[in-house]
Amino acid sequence: MLMIRLSSIGKKKHPFYRVVVTEKTRPRNGRFVEVVGTYDPAKKPAAVDLNRERVDYWIGKGAQPSDTVRSFLRNRKPA
Repeated sequence: MLMIRLSSIGKKKHPFYRVVVTEKTRPRNGRFVEVVGTYDPAKKPAAVDLNRERVDYWIGKGAQPSDTVRSFLRNRKPA
């Protein structure tokens, strides 16, 4: 089963995340299928950059977003 979730790429005390499509059983920072965005919680307000077209494509293929990614999608304003 595919998941759309966060993958940590930041340093200690400096968080930064990629939003990736990956198999549910893979480790958090393991192999992934595609990077569909980024999340930077250090900025005020937190910067969320998603490729909405690709996210919608993967959800259409059956990928399930994590709770955090689901909140990004829900709070996202249409362009």
